[in-house]
Amino acid sequence: MSLESVRAFFAQNAPEIRIIEKATSTATVAQAAEAHGVEPGRIAKTLSLRVGERSFLLVTRGDVRLDNRKVKTVFGGKASMLDAEQVQALTGHPVGGVCPFGLATPLPIFCDISLKAFDEVVPAAGATYTAVRIDPQKMADLVNADWVDVCQEPQHHTERAAE
Repeated sequence: MSLESVRAFFAQNAPEIRIIEKATSTATVAQAAEAHGVEPGRIAKTLSLRVGERSFLLVTRGDVRLDNRKVKTVFGGKASMLDAEQVQALTGHPVGGVCPFGLATPLPIFCDISLKAFDEVVPAAGATYTAVRIDPQKMADLVNADWVDVCQEPQHHTERAAE
């Protein structure tokens, strides 16, 4: 069970971090921001990507989009999103609960520098209704992530931008 692998990860690596369980879905950035009472940028979304034959996770702030030019420069090619079945198989987590913690398969993990704008971010915790509150540098350190600059500047809108 995905949530259980995340619980085990934190019990072993950061027992002071508490997993937050909500009664409603937090699978999207908007749902998570509302449920946790934070702006969408503080939601740390984990993207499951592939460039060529290389699969990896990229954690970004919730209100940014990938910059394809930067992605090609940093990762050496065009990135594509893994499908839900591939995500579940590789990470052990369902789409909407994907996080860099407690992975089924060891994967390279990258954190976009956009996360450094915050002292605390809210990534999922292995289920579509769970999350943790964590300092972005601590998150990166816990999962041995490398910092990259692959996102566009955040869009500052009063209303949610059309996807």
